[in-house]
Amino acid sequence: MGAGLKRQLGLFGAVMMGLGSIIGTGVFVSIGIGAGLAGPAVIVAMVIGAFIALFNGLSSAQLAANHPVSGGTYEYGYRYLNPALGFIAGWTFLLAKSASAATAALGASAYLGDFIGLDGAWRVPLAFIIVIIFTLLLLGGLKRSNAVNTVIVTMTLVALSSFIIGGLPNVSGDNLTPFFADDMGISNLLYASALMFVAYTGYGRIATLGEEVHEPRKIIPRAIITTLFVTMMLYVLVGLVAIGTLGASELSASVAQNRAPLEEAARTFSSPIAMLIAIGAITAMLGVLLNLILGLSRVLLAMGRRGDMPRITAKLNASQTTPTIAVMVMGVVISGLVLIGDVKTTWSFSAFNVLIYYGITNLAALRLSPQERLFPRWLAVCGLISCLFLAFWVEVSVWVVGLVIIGAGVVWQIFIARRFFVGK
Repeated sequence: MGAGLKRQLGLFGAVMMGLGSIIGTGVFVSIGIGAGLAGPAVIVAMVIGAFIALFNGLSSAQLAANHPVSGGTYEYGYRYLNPALGFIAGWTFLLAKSASAATAALGASAYLGDFIGLDGAWRVPLAFIIVIIFTLLLLGGLKRSNAVNTVIVTMTLVALSSFIIGGLPNVSGDNLTPFFADDMGISNLLYASALMFVAYTGYGRIATLGEEVHEPRKIIPRAIITTLFVTMMLYVLVGLVAIGTLGASELSASVAQNRAPLEEAARTFSSPIAMLIAIGAITAMLGVLLNLILGLSRVLLAMGRRGDMPRITAKLNASQTTPTIAVMVMGVVISGLVLIGDVKTTWSFSAFNVLIYYGITNLAALRLSPQERLFPRWLAVCGLISCLFLAFWVEVSVWVVGLVIIGAGVVWQIFIARRFFVGK
């Protein structure tokens, strides 16, 4: 095993990392995608996603508190289950969150492009540049990145609070009816729930940073629960205002046409708030991107230490604060995914893989001993069942591709990684 990372984060820093990872793409982009599937009932999808996130968050919290190392469920799978499931957890995390990071970059470029008046043709190149810049920022180390993240989260919370306060008086009941459209099947609602669940999963960044948090058994559970509570309340209120002022169909159309959905909603009741939302959206999704690259690099670091990935990815910088090679590798992967240019495709792919990942998280939580357990066992059972159930409600083409790539990862581990990297 390589050298350990320094513990630098307390409760406030961990919560801000969690909020910075969650409050971004989910609230500024995926609400529009979900509205296109479920109409106003996407608000119900938000609640379903929140409950599933709570189950998984509590499982992640107790696992991270008992095994506080970088790697999250990848490490929990190895410790509490078996190497195959541990590897699949790490592999699906890399797949899911790389796609989420690409979505965040594309979303940020859409809001930034609208804000400064760039033509839509610049959206993908701008997103590519953003990924490169933030990869370089993270190479500077966690301490500097955490300070930037705190500023980003503060600006985002101010923007969204203004959106809610300014928009609630303008909510129209006509935009919320019919709440369940006649042509909307249960499959649409469940698909939207899967997408909205992903919008809550930034709490996992706290678990993957377990090796860098002070008093992990105490801090990690508190940070995850606090982060989820704040986010649940914020999402429901923002969703209500966005749909109630702009309408579900218009919200969905803005995403499909690469426009900025919440900014358009804010224009219906206040131009100054629309400008504030644009700034908040840009900073929020940049914050998500920052934290995703951070979390991805820590999982790749853990996989490199064990030999599931090339050993060079476990190399730390001279001050033992940053896995330099891992950060650069993830920056390159995310940059490549940005070139797809379709937020619905990248977000759906992320949804399938992240649900498989958290299914393994709950399975690992079921193996905790009574002495290690912080919460009732039934919470992990609910999390496991709900994750596996929702995973296959995304588009068939998405989960088929997902299963094929997961299979390719297993082949890599068995025939290449074990032969060339394990024990080297």
